[in-house]
Amino acid sequence: MRLDRHGEAGPRVLVLHGGPGAPGSAQGLARGLAAGFRVLEPWQRGSADGGLLTVAQLALDLRALVRAECPDERPALVGHSWGAMLALAAAAAHPDSFGPLVLVGCGTFDLAARARFKTTLAERGGETLAQGLAALEGEPDADRRLAAAARLLEPIYGVDMLPEAPGPVDARANAALWADMLELQAAGVYPAAFAVIRAPVLMLHGEADPHPGAMIRDSLLPWLPQLEYRELPRCGHYPWRERGARANFFGLLRAWLGRQSN
Repeated sequence: MRLDRHGEAGPRVLVLHGGPGAPGSAQGLARGLAAGFRVLEPWQRGSADGGLLTVAQLALDLRALVRAECPDERPALVGHSWGAMLALAAAAAHPDSFGPLVLVGCGTFDLAARARFKTTLAERGGETLAQGLAALEGEPDADRRLAAAARLLEPIYGVDMLPEAPGPVDARANAALWADMLELQAAGVYPAAFAVIRAPVLMLHGEADPHPGAMIRDSLLPWLPQLEYRELPRCGHYPWRERGARANFFGLLRAWLGRQSN
């Protein structure tokens, strides 16, 4: 597993990228926490790494990382999008390995929220998005197809975003891991499994994020009554990139993590 490190002092924090299969996509988030925290940014297992591409395996990878890097600590998990979902899954599977959880732009855990998400994308993107995505169906390379789809969707995900160079994508990992997550949800494993989590949980969600924050929050609250929810104005799916929300986002995030470490 590739591991990027940011910051030289402060509590330990693991930052988990989204996708799945978008390693490095949370680098801006990780770097933004480097002042005041020692941040570990693992690149989650991909299709070229061997082994199972399952949620359970990624959770085991994170537990092994903690045992190797900070065996006497329970670091916070800060996950973005898919990474937020993985943070919950890892904390539920290995509650003694991790500390507080922060869910940034968390993904969906039920059919209603997922349907709302898809409807919002269709409404915002209109015919232009539909035609663009349809044109990509002829692209034989799955990684290039996924990267191109991400470029089409990016304007719909944000409000006034700072530019960021695109990173690598892993379409096979994306497909396998998301399929596993959907199967676990359909079987009723998630979100019910999150009831074992006793650590504090903060959900930071942009009010313009097409993922329906309030619906996702409400699907989690029966299992995570300790969940705190903060909605960020002038903010989409990538708070650390939003000109109008970046400072507020990092202020809230640093302050909350700091309180949990005291």
